[in-house]
Amino acid sequence: MSEGATMTARLKEHYDTVVREDLTKKHGYKNRFEVPRLDKIVINMGVGEASQDRKLIEGAVKDLTAIAGQKPIITRAKKSIAQFKLRDGMVVGCKVTLRRERMYEFLDRLVNIALPRVRDFRGISASGFDGAGNYNMGLKEQIVFPEIDYDQVDKMRGMNITICTTAKSNDEARTLLEGFNMPFQN
Repeated sequence: MSEGATMTARLKEHYDTVVREDLTKKHGYKNRFEVPRLDKIVINMGVGEASQDRKLIEGAVKDLTAIAGQKPIITRAKKSIAQFKLRDGMVVGCKVTLRRERMYEFLDRLVNIALPRVRDFRGISASGFDGAGNYNMGLKEQIVFPEIDYDQVDKMRGMNITICTTAKSNDEARTLLEGFNMPFQN
């Protein structure tokens, strides 16, 4: 069994044994399928300058592939915006959707390795919930992940991370993410 598989099994097992029980006690679910769980994690890296220079998207794709463990898709503009010198169909970034084992592995690395490496880190904001049980957060630099070699980075890029859950409210989603040791600010 590889190291990644043991980390994944550990986080999934933690959900099955500890987090699910805590959520059931706190919110009083009667059916085990009512208990919120992680659905997917979407990582989006916008590269607006790629519309002028095609080489910039290659660095973003390489970095996101190393971080996520799977190849991202390239996103294109849906409509033209003259002020941004953007035409319909131009490359504007890349994104990757993680599910199942890769999702748990990424969340484990995000909480235990990447977030503590963020400069002046005091916890993540609790205002990133959307009201439907999903959480959005942004990172300013991709170098907080250990997979990225600082010397090989061509440009600092930020990324948006969306954690989608089956929770119905912000309170349920926050309890779920706190079960995974997500470091929220008080």
